Amino acid sequence: MKGFEYLQEELDQMKEEGTFRTLVSIESEQGSKVVINGKEVIQLSSNNYLGLTTHPRLKQAALQAVNEYGAGTGSVRTIAGTFSMHDELEKKLAKFKHTEAALVFQSGFTTNQGVLSSILTNQDVVISDALNHASIIDGIRLTKAARKVYKHVDMNDLEKALQETQQYRKRIIVTDGVFSMDGNIAPLPQIVELAEKYDALVMVDDAHASGVLGENGRGTVNHFNLDGRVHIQVGTLSKAVGVLGGYIASTQTLIDYLIHKGRPFLFSTSHPPAVTAACIEAVDVLLEEPELIEKLWDNTEFFKEGLQKLGFQTGTSETPITPIFVGGESLAHQFSDKLLEYGVFAQGIAFPTVERGKARVRTIVTAQHSRDELEKALEIFEKAGKELGILR
Repeated sequence: MKGFEYLQEELDQMKEEGTFRTLVSIESEQGSKVVINGKEVIQLSSNNYLGLTTHPRLKQAALQAVNEYGAGTGSVRTIAGTFSMHDELEKKLAKFKHTEAALVFQSGFTTNQGVLSSILTNQDVVISDALNHASIIDGIRLTKAARKVYKHVDMNDLEKALQETQQYRKRIIVTDGVFSMDGNIAPLPQIVELAEKYDALVMVDDAHASGVLGENGRGTVNHFNLDGRVHIQVGTLSKAVGVLGGYIASTQTLIDYLIHKGRPFLFSTSHPPAVTAACIEAVDVLLEEPELIEKLWDNTEFFKEGLQKLGFQTGTSETPITPIFVGGESLAHQFSDKLLEYGVFAQGIAFPTVERGKARVRTIVTAQHSRDELEKALEIFEKAGKELGILR
């Protein structure tokens, strides 16, 4: 069928540049090791920080919910798709995040889109960190608000943006809590101080901090002892929580408003019983099994130090997200392919996900990894790095 030749030309160019990639199919459960093309390899690319995707309590909760409530809900939340378990999950999340209320969306991506597009008009301005996640960027694009982008974690530039936007009805500063490609943590205390100085709102996307930072994994707001001083907390249920979805934790006023105005919430079928029940159980696991987070950080420290001792450049990472910078787009993918050949699955990340010239292989350590697995992975990274000239 004719019509997409212009797209094929672009794909052909990507193939010539060595940046065209195919999807990798995993043939096993998501664990510290996975099976790819019939071969067991060490998994270092998943967001399964605490290993909850296969936690026995979550699996049992999901199975029981299917047996009792069925495979789906059959409706959006505002018509006939709110089950009592949805209410239970949101109350549990609000208590966990130390906020008045919470609301669950279909994904972290749609949460950012739904929140930003709903609460801002052309009378407002959104002030965004330059390296915020794509879901924040797309959420901003859906608004009619003015926009300012400040240099990454540059508080002087943020203050300048606040000074230049005092004529707007509302100003909202939006930042990732943990930046997903670099693994660094936002300077939230300074952001909150500036917001209070200039009467601005603060919105934090804690997708990669939920389950990782703060008491029992409550996120960056709790990590910095800022409970009650951040207006909007967004998180996911599909990374450390191990299941699927996104949520916003805030005031009852904002939650009530989003129930009426949040388009992804209004026009998407609610989470099926298995997902909802597993998410509820995951919050209980966070509260009752803190040793998982302790193991995550022990593994992170060991692996990060190992990479740095070998001579890899890991940037400003402070979290289990540890990028290995190689520069060229094609080289990042070659490195990833070589690692897989030797027994480690760690995906290359290149433009347009990150800037040109800043391509990397991004690794994420989990609580499931054994010390033997991490030592073996470091041996493989050293071997592949030397073969490709990344290590000298």
